Amino acid sequence: MPEQQQWTIAATEQPPEWFIEAVKQHTPASSGIYAAQLLWQRGIKDDQQLTAFINHKTYKPASPFEFGQEMHLAIARLQQADNAREKIAIWGDFDADGITATSVLWDGLGQFFKQNTQLSYYIPNRLKESHGLNNQGIDNLAKQGCKLIVTCDTGSTNIEEIIYAKQLGIDVIVTDHHTLPTERPPVAAIINPRYLPKEHQLFHLSGVAVAYKLVEALYQSLPNVAKHPLEDLLDLVAVGLIADLVQLSGDCRYLAQLGIQRLQADFQQPAAARRRPGVGRLLELCQKSGDRPTDISFGLGPRINAVSRIQGDASFCVELLTSRDAKRCNELAEVTELANARRKSLQKDVQAQVAQKLTQLDLSTTSVIVLEDAQWPAGVLGLVAGQVAQETGRPTILLSTEGAGEAGGDEEGISPSSSLSPPLARGSARSVNSVDLYQLVKDQAHLLHRFGGHPFAAGLSLLVENIPLFTAAINQQLRQSLGSTTLTPTVQADLTLTVANLGKELFLELKLLEPCGMGNPIPKLLIQNCWFENSWHRNQQDWQGKKVQYIKTEFDIRDDSSKSVFPGIWWGHYKDELPIGRCDCIAELDYNSFKKRYEIRLIGVRPNVNSTLTTQNGLNNSYPLTPLILDLRNQEHSARAKQQLSANSTQHSALMIEDCPTNWDDLRAWLRRCLTISRSTSGLDNQQQLAIAWSKPNPQPPNQIWLTLVGIAKYLSRTNQLVTRVQLLEKIGISDQTLLVGIKALKDLGFTVKRQDRYLQITWHPSDNAENFADAAVARFLAAVREEQFQRQYFAQVPLSTIVALASYNNET
Repeated sequence: MPEQQQWTIAATEQPPEWFIEAVKQHTPASSGIYAAQLLWQRGIKDDQQLTAFINHKTYKPASPFEFGQEMHLAIARLQQADNAREKIAIWGDFDADGITATSVLWDGLGQFFKQNTQLSYYIPNRLKESHGLNNQGIDNLAKQGCKLIVTCDTGSTNIEEIIYAKQLGIDVIVTDHHTLPTERPPVAAIINPRYLPKEHQLFHLSGVAVAYKLVEALYQSLPNVAKHPLEDLLDLVAVGLIADLVQLSGDCRYLAQLGIQRLQADFQQPAAARRRPGVGRLLELCQKSGDRPTDISFGLGPRINAVSRIQGDASFCVELLTSRDAKRCNELAEVTELANARRKSLQKDVQAQVAQKLTQLDLSTTSVIVLEDAQWPAGVLGLVAGQVAQETGRPTILLSTEGAGEAGGDEEGISPSSSLSPPLARGSARSVNSVDLYQLVKDQAHLLHRFGGHPFAAGLSLLVENIPLFTAAINQQLRQSLGSTTLTPTVQADLTLTVANLGKELFLELKLLEPCGMGNPIPKLLIQNCWFENSWHRNQQDWQGKKVQYIKTEFDIRDDSSKSVFPGIWWGHYKDELPIGRCDCIAELDYNSFKKRYEIRLIGVRPNVNSTLTTQNGLNNSYPLTPLILDLRNQEHSARAKQQLSANSTQHSALMIEDCPTNWDDLRAWLRRCLTISRSTSGLDNQQQLAIAWSKPNPQPPNQIWLTLVGIAKYLSRTNQLVTRVQLLEKIGISDQTLLVGIKALKDLGFTVKRQDRYLQITWHPSDNAENFADAAVARFLAAVREEQFQRQYFAQVPLSTIVALASYNNET
């Protein structure tokens, strides 16, 4: 099981007053103290650094020719291709960095070479080919008369494939940012920032940024050829940079800053006037506006990545990002959105299965988690591995043993010299903390078929029979390198704040640090001695209204610093996971452009160990109290129940639940309310009581309830009367959630239901085939009614001890 997170607070050093004043000049609406603390912590300690960091206009980007001779060789080979009218193929990759890199070269080189006749592109199939060059694809390009391949986000270590291409008369220009080969490959040019010193401002470029630098060099070498400005490519560069989680420093930060501005500016145009209608439609589907880095990291990036994870072939994503045909782009964007919805559902299924397997592991003796399953789809293993690594604090490798055959991993693949035979397991690895995962995997190359990647992520394939050996060896290796160091899941908070600090002023101040990424993470805020109210969760829906198995919880957070609450969201969690009592949490502050509100995004939460409250026995304990619960269910007369309630009450009335709940969430909400009132009082005599006083249900047959709902709807349509939701619930005797299912069934039957303030207006437009069309929806409603009735019967009889145990458990955990 996942271990308790270790929370740490970043070392704080009060910045000098002159620095705080310098920061305040960039955020005049606030004190600037929080941004100053963060910038000082992160090594921005002089005025020149500060100005260049915040204002991209003062930053001086590096020339593309800082890559030296290799860039000159690449430009010369491209000019040779132009002079000889040779066919050129862009060989990309299927993740967001690779797709945007391919798109940048497609649009950028397309200014100098005619698209589709002289210039083409090739994206490998994730599920069939994996990353990197392969001989079959090279053969296909050779048959088409290709004489030059320009890679992007891939190719540095494909020595054998580059030699094979050369034998077929095809030269290769590599643009990449992955691991370098031991020797320079036989290429026309290789442009890879890893050849540069680590402190160089180009060192951290991702694949899309390297591709951009190649196009920039071509623009400078042939200044009078291109018809569109180079800056038109910057929005794509920002998407790839932020989605690939590279360190946003130097030119990376500069390009991301410019790109986000262009992304936002294009989205603000009318849909018909956008340069990139596909990007605009994707932003609409994910309810983003393009002005926030998180719009990419949580919106565009996952959607582009989802296509290859689900379908394998992501070639159409280049068309989605570069086409000016709005109708075609809308179609492709919806296919992408559907792939992302399926990815979410698939990912949640695998997460549940992995969680089950984790219960069988002893994490105290496990340094590297290695799990396998024959049913796991390879496309989502990297995502799940990343989540497991974060939760457990251990490098995690997930392998799929489904089928047999050649397969790479989830990152750039390279081949050891030995040739192995199927059946092969293939999978993905993700790291944590300072563990160099690539080196860890590379040291076991003798057990692998293919592997590749970088320190934080890797892909690999190996013989199924080698998995036990590999697991033992890689665990032993990491244990030896760690020595006495213990691996634990760790979250570091940057600032300690209160709920009163949250809001627009703080958001605009922290926005000075954007865009955030590796080396400059989103500020994490520690809020202590707080509690949650009005929490609810739901399954996320796709743009067609279909449910997918992905949960998010929304809530209000409160503490003693303010009488006001502040909204928040917790992705991938149920509201039951929120503590009922006082707690501490770590969160990120964000702006929701869809809801037009500032909100926190919860990262971690745990009970507050310092809150001291009075329990039922009058003793002080370091956890919240359990409410006094009176069981008045199924009393013969309500008057007798109220009399007993009055006799048992003390200085104030007990809270009484008269409606039988249909799930534990309903009951937990009352428990939270009871505890909130108790928190505001002191002493046993003032402790809030909770009375459960519902009667044993006497349900109608589900079919009769449906007929009643239809009859009421017809009456309201005929009389043109309005009705509130509460009135419908009371008349029909069902829950709000079940009523929602019933309204959907009414719509399929030909009814129109519109909201007018607090009222519903129902009209009917009958058609001959409406009843047949609504059969499935009616069946869902009847099933919902039956489930609700079953739950009411349960809560009519559930022992009081079970309810008390629930209250105690939720206040201690």
